[in-house]
Amino acid sequence: MFQPNYCRLLFKNQLFKQIHTKVGPHVRAQTHYNTAAFGNSHWSKPDLRNFNTNFTHSRQIHIMGSINCKEYKTTGNATPKTTESAGGTVGSYQSCSSPKRNKETMASQAMGAAPVFDPKEYTDPVSVCQATDIQENEMKQLDFDEDTRILLIKQNGRLQAVGAKCTHYGAPLHTGVLGQGRVRCPWHGACFNLETGDIEDFPGLDSLPCYNVEVNDEGQVLVRAKRKDLEQSKRLKNMVKRNPRDERCYIVVGGGPSGAVCVETLRQEGYSGRLIFICREAFLPYDRVKVSKNMSADIASIQFRNADFYKEYDIEVWQDVAATKLDTSQKELQCSNGYVVKYDKIYIATGCSAFKPPIPGADLANVKVVREFADAQSIMELVQPDLRVVCLGSSFIALEAASFLVSKVASVTVVGRENVPLKAAFGEAIGARVLQLFQENNVEMRMESGITEIIGDEDGKVVEVQLTDETRIPCDLLIMGTGSTFNTKFMQKSGVRVNSNGSVDVTDFLETNVPDVYVGGDIANAHIYGLAHDRVTIGHYQLAQYHGRIAALNMTGSVKKLEAVPFFFTMLFGKGIRYAGHGSYKEVIIDGSLEEFKFVAYFVNAADTVTAVASCGRDPVVAQFSELLSQGKCLGRSQIENESDRQAWTAELKKPLPKIR
Repeated sequence: MFQPNYCRLLFKNQLFKQIHTKVGPHVRAQTHYNTAAFGNSHWSKPDLRNFNTNFTHSRQIHIMGSINCKEYKTTGNATPKTTESAGGTVGSYQSCSSPKRNKETMASQAMGAAPVFDPKEYTDPVSVCQATDIQENEMKQLDFDEDTRILLIKQNGRLQAVGAKCTHYGAPLHTGVLGQGRVRCPWHGACFNLETGDIEDFPGLDSLPCYNVEVNDEGQVLVRAKRKDLEQSKRLKNMVKRNPRDERCYIVVGGGPSGAVCVETLRQEGYSGRLIFICREAFLPYDRVKVSKNMSADIASIQFRNADFYKEYDIEVWQDVAATKLDTSQKELQCSNGYVVKYDKIYIATGCSAFKPPIPGADLANVKVVREFADAQSIMELVQPDLRVVCLGSSFIALEAASFLVSKVASVTVVGRENVPLKAAFGEAIGARVLQLFQENNVEMRMESGITEIIGDEDGKVVEVQLTDETRIPCDLLIMGTGSTFNTKFMQKSGVRVNSNGSVDVTDFLETNVPDVYVGGDIANAHIYGLAHDRVTIGHYQLAQYHGRIAALNMTGSVKKLEAVPFFFTMLFGKGIRYAGHGSYKEVIIDGSLEEFKFVAYFVNAADTVTAVASCGRDPVVAQFSELLSQGKCLGRSQIENESDRQAWTAELKKPLPKIR
């Protein structure tokens, strides 16, 4: 007959086997009871069955690990590098010019391995033009068939072809910018490699299809397409799945654009260990840019991927779960669902939360912020024709919300601190034109003002707001676009150095002061390409996605330095404004017409160097400036002083890259 102590020991082994079967060896429960609870209790098989049933329906386990629990150990192993395929990197494919008949490409391809070409995967060749129809450093959009257009490029004497539309919002790439070995989108600055079609800078997620290009003896340019690429205009890079023999565990914290890119890039780069993706919101990652621009969008239309995608590639998505404490000495992350997870490497991109200033009445019902999809949902539930809306703040969030709502409610009033909106970002001249645009569209603009009190009724709902001049405005819905705070409290006392404002300093490879802990997105205080010598914290959507890619590359054993130029965009009453660069300025030089919203603005600093460029209705000039900075070049006042040809500087894009000693 078994002794009681032996029975208890046997049960403890069975119990922890159940835990490891359910949640995996990297996860243990938060510790609320001690092991004496086991030592003083008698357990039977029914108890074990009850535990198994209850565990399945419970999100938390309040049991402490014991010597009988197989504790997960970090491996300390470097990421195994997957063998590169011919002509491309892990996760990519190459379908460029064939070395057989294209005389123009033979010399360049002799320097490296020829791309693998399997005729079974491709269509028959289609003649798209004559080789003499395209010049050096030229891009042409051509018809491949009735439904498919391609972008044909000639650079360094070589012909290459990729998809014709940006995978982000479908911009025609032939109107974009040709860089050295890549093409940049004219609208929002996404970049694609000409050799592989892979996305290298953002926004967006997917890559371009590539095409096989040949030139026959008659000088015809013949193009073949991969049959599967004809089905759609974008391509998902090859991704690996989890290998049960790979004992590593990587965690990505933050379900925004940065985390979404990171988890995909990890799988694209060959990481086959366990991958946990922690998302504080109840939704899968989505296009956050659209939350304030189109608050009526349904979640399915703005999500990056569906649940089946993450399941297919063994990405464990923990929705409605937040990180609560990071312990880098133990390589552990505590989560709001009660789990403590051991990690080998971790990427943290927890972003920001909207900030409500401490104005009396700020806690009343119908006082809203716009940051997340749930915020937009709660606002749209209140929208009706007789609603009176006040937007506090005159920067992007408040203005985009006002622009969206004004045609759906009785009135919209914007209350701003400066004399014109967007003054800090664009300067006074552009701000004055934006002010006029809003007034033309029936938005009341109360500038050089603020709200001192929010007045509610007996039901706790806002009915009025009092301004700094003590006047009162009727208000049924108050939207605060008043800044944000960094979501980094859980990193306090973790070993990671957190700055006083909540941001985190990172290296040029996005690693913190603690090895194996990477930080990116809004919370990262990082270097950028351009004139800023110090680290900066920039909350741009494009930069956040780029950080996710760079972090993943470095986590998987590559050595990839940050080389991004900040690029952002807004849409106000149908006027799209782009902006690239970063830095202080003393003067704004306007080229074009502010009145017609067809202009380029050059922001010039005290050293007569252009730190940033903005435009409206003048694509692709902002993308051109972004590409110029990414090539390590700069733009000076002397290059834009000639009013008759202020864009002569764009010729610099075709010149060789500067040599770096």
